[in-house]
Amino acid sequence: MRAVTTAPALQQLVLKVHSRCDLACDHCYVYEHADQSWTRRPKIISQDTVRQVAHSLATYAKERELATVSVILHGGEPLLVGPLRLRGICEALTTALAPVTALDLRIHTNGVQLGPRHLEVFREFDVKVGISLDGDRAANDRHRLDRRGRSSYDRVLRAVELLRTPENRHLFAGLLCTVDVENDPVAVHDALTALDPPRIDYLLPHSTWDNPPPRTDGSPTPYADWLLAVFDRWEQQGRKVPVRIFESVLSTLGGGPSLTEALGLAPSDLAVVETDGTFEQADSLKTAYDGAAETGYDVLQHSFAELADHPGVRKRQLGIDGVSDTCRACPVVESCGGGLYAHRYSSSRGFDNPSVFCEDLRAFIEGVTERVESKAAAVRRGGELRFSYVELSRRLITGQLERLVALPGGEEAWRLLARLDADERSRPHVDAVLGHPYLLTVLSSLWLLPGGNALLMALTAAAAVRAGTAATLSWDQPHRELHLPTLGTVTLPEPGRVELTVTDEGFQIRSETDTEPGRWRPLGSVELADGTSLLVDDADPLRRDSYSVPVAPPLAPADLDAFRERVRAAFGLLEAHRPGRLDDGDMLDVTTVTPLAPGAGLRLGSHGYAALGLAVDFSPEEFARELPGLRRRILPAAPDRVTGPGRETVPHA
Repeated sequence: MRAVTTAPALQQLVLKVHSRCDLACDHCYVYEHADQSWTRRPKIISQDTVRQVAHSLATYAKERELATVSVILHGGEPLLVGPLRLRGICEALTTALAPVTALDLRIHTNGVQLGPRHLEVFREFDVKVGISLDGDRAANDRHRLDRRGRSSYDRVLRAVELLRTPENRHLFAGLLCTVDVENDPVAVHDALTALDPPRIDYLLPHSTWDNPPPRTDGSPTPYADWLLAVFDRWEQQGRKVPVRIFESVLSTLGGGPSLTEALGLAPSDLAVVETDGTFEQADSLKTAYDGAAETGYDVLQHSFAELADHPGVRKRQLGIDGVSDTCRACPVVESCGGGLYAHRYSSSRGFDNPSVFCEDLRAFIEGVTERVESKAAAVRRGGELRFSYVELSRRLITGQLERLVALPGGEEAWRLLARLDADERSRPHVDAVLGHPYLLTVLSSLWLLPGGNALLMALTAAAAVRAGTAATLSWDQPHRELHLPTLGTVTLPEPGRVELTVTDEGFQIRSETDTEPGRWRPLGSVELADGTSLLVDDADPLRRDSYSVPVAPPLAPADLDAFRERVRAAFGLLEAHRPGRLDDGDMLDVTTVTPLAPGAGLRLGSHGYAALGLAVDFSPEEFARELPGLRRRILPAAPDRVTGPGRETVPHA
């Protein structure tokens, strides 16, 4: 067995449980594209293979200390294995994985076979169900017919209606729709939203430079036109149903993470196991050429750690270094990421190309940017913008509620946070913590973070301390420095179990190994001439991820005093040069100032709102000169940049 190096963790597994399908969709990458390996595989995965996969994945999750893993049952058509086998598969996965990590179990299906017995299994093991449906009857039946050429539409709608019943609604993960530009985009979107799904995924049809996508006459970017028509309808409807591709673009435009494998520069965290137990790379690679997804590995002879170190897997984890020269020079690369890896393929240059949808993706992203900038230009900054950020934080937390309460101490923290939020006297203090800009960079995936439960505890504790609400919280603190957002840092004797107690006289933190309180260093603030108070945050560990330059270490008392005086003088000078501009909503709504390394100048936080980084050696004159220019670089849509619980691979079903 060869040695492996530390690679980005694999946290999503597509498990092929059946290699055949009861539909004959003519756009299917498994059966209709270049790779025909399905003909050489067993129809149904064996229970022995399932147990080996479960054991190997559990071992990997334990080694990498993964807070959660997602397993997506797939095919072919996974429901063809039948309810009994499905139960055995779910039981084996749950038995092996539940003791070591939180298991997010899902299934992607065409829905034709879905019935009450399947749903009994899914309720027992909390399996979330994604259904493929391409719109109304006319749109769906353009491609999704059965092997006798009959419509699948009514049978799929019956499956959706089963998932919409009260006893099954919590299992409904959403609808997957493959884009066909011949279909009316608004009619498709209206048909899907009428079914009240929890989410919609619009997927570009799998294509390569050798086999380009169908295009209509008259437009160089028909897929962008189609998606933007849907985006406009989505906006008109008040965004009542989350749409992942739209949310991902809004997120990355505002400096947040990609929410889908199809866009953005985040490293791939996906593994695939076929019905014969072979490991494969991303399933979408089957559209490139026969054998494109192969690794030469299998679950009997290789581990997930070895798969994570496979050259093919690592190539999809290189970020900006993994895209073509054309993409690196493109202004929308942070949002586009070169598109889906499989869509870059050509027989002449391999995957060293932009996406075959390159022009469409750029036009789509630029179209979204123009729309949200225009909309946000009419919105006054200040209170409304701050409110938007606080509400965004609430949505991010509540959107992960099921996963958060499953974390150690998560239910305790949630109950306290909900109680504080419900009380008019303490709610402003919850707002102050949830609106802290550095939290926004991680709240979309709090449940996935190593130590995410400790951060949830810390932000809840900070709200309780600010409100003076009596409470006691205890948790395992992974680091000596325990930071309470907006308040300060306690340095503990060592990591381990801590207990925080809040009374009307203050708060105290004790560690399990030391009965004495830890050393407390509060954050400072600076009072401006108009009475505004800015937090000077030189200690939040999350601040490091919010700037493209190094931050300064926590300042010594004398240096901190000098920094505060320069901040006060800088705002005073700006007000002298531009009277009234700090109050009319035309300047940055800054709440937090962070010292940066010498020479770093002025920087906005990656979220584009509220936090301003200033080099420890900045001058008030530099500040007054450059701050107005920084304002113009804020993306007006920043509050919408993250709206989902995290990045997810959505295989076509």
